[in-house]
Amino acid sequence: MKRMYYMFVALIVMVPSLVVGQVPQLVEDQQGQLEQDRRYTMYGVMFYNLENLFDTINNNGRNDYEFTPQGAYQWDGIKYWQKQHNMAYAISQMEVKGSPAEGPVIIGVSEVENLSVLQDLVKQPELRDRRYQIVHHDSPDPRGIDVALLYNPRFFKVLNVTTQNINKYLDEPMQTRDQLTVTGMLAGEKVTVMVNHWPSRRRGEEASSYLREAAGRMARETMDSLLRDDPNQGIIFMGDLNDDPQNKSCREEIGAKKEIKDCPGDGTCFNPWWNILGKGIGTLGYRGNWNLFDQIIFTDYFLQHYDSKDKPTLTFSRAEVLNRKFLRSSEGDRQGYPLRTYSGGIFLNGYSDHFPTMIYLVKEVK
Repeated sequence: MKRMYYMFVALIVMVPSLVVGQVPQLVEDQQGQLEQDRRYTMYGVMFYNLENLFDTINNNGRNDYEFTPQGAYQWDGIKYWQKQHNMAYAISQMEVKGSPAEGPVIIGVSEVENLSVLQDLVKQPELRDRRYQIVHHDSPDPRGIDVALLYNPRFFKVLNVTTQNINKYLDEPMQTRDQLTVTGMLAGEKVTVMVNHWPSRRRGEEASSYLREAAGRMARETMDSLLRDDPNQGIIFMGDLNDDPQNKSCREEIGAKKEIKDCPGDGTCFNPWWNILGKGIGTLGYRGNWNLFDQIIFTDYFLQHYDSKDKPTLTFSRAEVLNRKFLRSSEGDRQGYPLRTYSGGIFLNGYSDHFPTMIYLVKEVK
């Protein structure tokens, strides 16, 4: 039986009045000269592949022995807690200017072993004061890695959680990560966040593309079902897709558009990462080539007021690959690429083999 967990911090938190500054520069740059007396709040929505956030215990029935003290990586308590510190520090450094929160209010994560490692993560000193809560689901992946959602309960209130399995869309079943779908309220608006980690390219890009295309169909059908139930909601789809924005899984199955002008307001998705990758910016690289697998795609609900000075509802402002200097390798043939935890079996004490990504949503304060 699948298990679904919610971690709620049993604390009464006194929420101070929000003090919102003047129009953030990034909004002003995007929209032109705005009236100086307008005030806006910015919300960050982030995705991060945490690269093998495993505990040190061998879980019977899962292929995780390499992440034990006796395994190939000699994964002991010292390395585990260093990894936790590194990931917490990385998340804590992702500032969102113009936000009443200290950082992103929603964070989708992948490559986490279980609920316990996430509980340890949000309790790290760098994140403890944010009181992130967790939605986690045990997936049938052979290695035992899952996706999950972290959220700041001051700003996002969970209403419903469901999961979707890819096998409905395949002729032959496979064990992989399920899709996690969380509906809640953000800034007084209904927002659904879908967190994914699609099947890998281990068998080759072309030979395995049908798996990710099936995952794309599953995602689009989930969105359509959600919109039939309530068309007045925004949907954010995120994950490590093991595909780039121009691949069929994203371009055709989800139907995510490269340009805002191609989103007519009928639930079509916009993919801001297409143009970013076109500029040579990615989230992981290999032999001089960049990929942008870590995408945050969203429905055109968030584009209703994109070209307007008025932002009465949550509105897309910009997207960013968070390739901060401390997350980049500075030596060898991987200079400039993500500084990962291991490379060639050597412990590098890094962060992840993926850069995180973030979209920024803005709303006018009335």
